[in-house]
Amino acid sequence: MRFLRDEEACLPKGFPHSKVQKKPRFALRHQVPRACKRCPCFFLSPSARPTDFDFLKVIGKGNYGKVSDLVRVGSLGLPFGSLFQPLLPRGCAKRELSHLQTKAGAGRRPCTVVGNPKSPIGPQIRVSVQVLLAKRKSDGTFYAVKVLQKKSILKKKEQSHIMAERSVLLKNVQHPFLVGLRYSFQTPEKLYFVLDYVNGGELFFHLQRERRFLEPRARFYAAEVASAIGYLHSLNIIYRDLKPENILLDCQGHVVLTDFGLCKEGVEPEETTSTFCGTPEYLAPEVLRKEPYDRAVDWWCLGAVLYEMLHGLPPFYSRDVSQMYENILHQPLKIPGGRTVAACDLLQGLLHKDQRQRLGSKGDILEIKNHVFFSPINWDDLYHKRLTPPFNPNVAGPADLKHFDPEFTQEAVSKSIGCTPDTVASSSGASSAFLGFSYAPEEDDVLDC
Repeated sequence: MRFLRDEEACLPKGFPHSKVQKKPRFALRHQVPRACKRCPCFFLSPSARPTDFDFLKVIGKGNYGKVSDLVRVGSLGLPFGSLFQPLLPRGCAKRELSHLQTKAGAGRRPCTVVGNPKSPIGPQIRVSVQVLLAKRKSDGTFYAVKVLQKKSILKKKEQSHIMAERSVLLKNVQHPFLVGLRYSFQTPEKLYFVLDYVNGGELFFHLQRERRFLEPRARFYAAEVASAIGYLHSLNIIYRDLKPENILLDCQGHVVLTDFGLCKEGVEPEETTSTFCGTPEYLAPEVLRKEPYDRAVDWWCLGAVLYEMLHGLPPFYSRDVSQMYENILHQPLKIPGGRTVAACDLLQGLLHKDQRQRLGSKGDILEIKNHVFFSPINWDDLYHKRLTPPFNPNVAGPADLKHFDPEFTQEAVSKSIGCTPDTVASSSGASSAFLGFSYAPEEDDVLDC
């Protein structure tokens, strides 16, 4: 059997393969694809395919991509205003409902703001994503498999973000608080990321249930997240989408950061980027102003997440998203009482509206580590997981899904997800757009033969 490389797999029929530059014959880290008998444009990983897994449950679902790119209006040219009312995210509504239940106004339903079709809002750049619990048939290992539709990705022109996420995932395998990529493969219609499976639940899930955390618990999570963000920064990667929904807990209660679709690679310490992307509650002022921004944007997001852990809602939250943008840009930070001086000082530093004065803007992770709020943390012990997490999810095993939202787990798994088609329904363009996507570890690689 002969396995074709990605660039060979999409050559026109009859094209002499001898004209393709040969690669050395050794075990490759990136997956050697296999050409389908019926179409040279369809290839599968020789060591992973949909039929290798039993897909058991839906454990996550959502959108992938940028937030709406709002059109500039008015004399200030700012991307916000009374006309801008994007759809309130699912997380916003659930967080607010949990928050309202703690107040005298308990029982009031949160007002979901629906986007006005006539408002000057840019196109929603969103790609549907489904995450499933899967068990590999050969050895019974559990994985989380993220499935994306190629057609949707190509329609939204998001293939560069998909490939960037794959690239970032491959760099994360060695860090304890970043989810690792184990395999990636494709069929004519779908892309599959096979990831580490953790079932301690989203930080958002636990916040929704407990409303807020005490300082020691919030400090522990913030420290592990900061360690992960600092590692990404050391690789010149800006994360750009830090929020409780993207922070998972493993079975012991340690943090696992996931979802790297909005990461920006290749940003040196003194360089900036300018793409308007993220999640509304956590957007930094410089992003809203469409100014060039740097890695300090991640420290703003850490401040917003820490604030939410301590107080139950993001720092500038409003049901009206346009008002929330106004608050982020112009309202001073209000910190409720009952917090230590160290916690208040850290929040003020991380949520400084001037990115040049923000904590972490000069010394990056070292500034965060040296802040007095984190003085109880031994960072070496933290990295090596020698610190006992403040909360134990108490899961009975991999099949224990009690920390996943029933909204997901009660949904039926589509039979098509576990099928390997014999025929090709997608165009050659759909295949060629994802050259190099397939991946398997070196020990699983198969050589040309």
